[in-house]
Amino acid sequence: MHANVRSLKDYRPTMTSPNLQPAIGTTLPPGAPKPRLLDQVRQAIRTRHLSPKTEEAYVGWIKRFIFFHNKRHPAEMGEQDIARFLTNLASESHVSASTQNQALNAILFLYREVLRKEIGYVNGVVRAKRPKRLPVVLTRQEVKSIVSLLSGPEWIMGMLLYGAGLRLMECLRLRVKDVDFSRSEILVRSGKGDKDRITMLPAAVNEPLRRHLESVRKQYETDLKSGYSGVALPNALERKYPNAGKEWSWQWVFPASSLYLDRQSGLRKRHHLHESVLQKAVRNAALKAGLSKPASPHTFRHSFATHLLEDGYDIRTIQELLGHRDVSTTMIYTHVLNRGGRGVNSPADRL
Repeated sequence: MHANVRSLKDYRPTMTSPNLQPAIGTTLPPGAPKPRLLDQVRQAIRTRHLSPKTEEAYVGWIKRFIFFHNKRHPAEMGEQDIARFLTNLASESHVSASTQNQALNAILFLYREVLRKEIGYVNGVVRAKRPKRLPVVLTRQEVKSIVSLLSGPEWIMGMLLYGAGLRLMECLRLRVKDVDFSRSEILVRSGKGDKDRITMLPAAVNEPLRRHLESVRKQYETDLKSGYSGVALPNALERKYPNAGKEWSWQWVFPASSLYLDRQSGLRKRHHLHESVLQKAVRNAALKAGLSKPASPHTFRHSFATHLLEDGYDIRTIQELLGHRDVSTTMIYTHVLNRGGRGVNSPADRL
C-alpha cells in the first residue's frame, strides 16, 4: 500500500488494472471518480440483494484482513496471505469454526465478485474445531414463567417466537399485510436464505395482536398528519411504488417508538423495533424467574420445535414451519426430547 494512504477510507484502487475493474453489475460513468474498494464491496453486495447484516459482516472482515497485512491492497495478495489470516483467527484469536468460515466467505466474495480474481484452494489453514452443540430448550413451565413476566408488545413477540417458531428478526420485520387473521397464518417474507414460508398464528395471540394493531394504526394515522414519509420498502419497490411506504398494509407490526431521518432521502420514516428491546426483556424475565438456563429470544424457537416433536408432529412438517433447508438441521431437536434422542424410554423409569 502507498505510504501516503493513512486509512482504508482514503484508499482508491487503480481502475486500470484488469483485476480492479468495477464490481460485476456496476458501470463507471465517464469522468466519475474511481470508487473506493469498500464502496465497491458494498455495491456488489447490494446488487445481489444480500442482507444488511451480511454487508456489515463482510465489510468488517475485509477491513480486518487488510489491516492484518499492514494495509496491503488485496489485489497484491493471494492464497498464502488468506491462509495466514485465517490461521491467525483460529490460533491466536480463538474464533469459532462458523466465524472463521464467515471470514473466508467475505474474503472470497471480495476476490471473486469485486476484484474478479479467482482464488484457488487455500492450503495450510489451521481450522477452528466445530463442536457439536445441542440447543438450549426450555420446558413448557419455564416458557410460561418467562412469558408471564413480559407485557405489551414484548409479550406478543415472545408468544410469536414460541408459538410460531419465528426467528427474532423475522418477528421484528413483520408487516401488517403478513398477518392473516382469517386463516390464522403468518407469512414470513425473506427469511433466512431469502426464503418465504407460512407458519401458524397462535390462537392465544389473536386478540392481543388485534388490539396491538389498533394502537399501531392510531400512531400511524398521527404520523401521516405530521408529514410522515412511510416505512422503508425492500429492494426497488420504493422507486416502483413511491407511495406504498405510506400504505397501512406495509407498516411494521412492531414499529419503533420514534421516527428517524433517512440520510439519503432526508425524509422522516419509522423503523421497526430494535432487536435489543426483546433481548433485554427476555433476559430480565429469565433472571426474575430464577432460571438457570441461558434463555434468549432464539431459545423460544428451539422450544417450539422440541415441544411439537413431543406432541407427535411429523418432523417434515416442523421443518417447513421452521424454514430449514435440510431436515438434518431439524433432526437436532430429536436429541433434546425428554424421552431420549431416539424416543426410547429409560429402563430406570420401569423400576
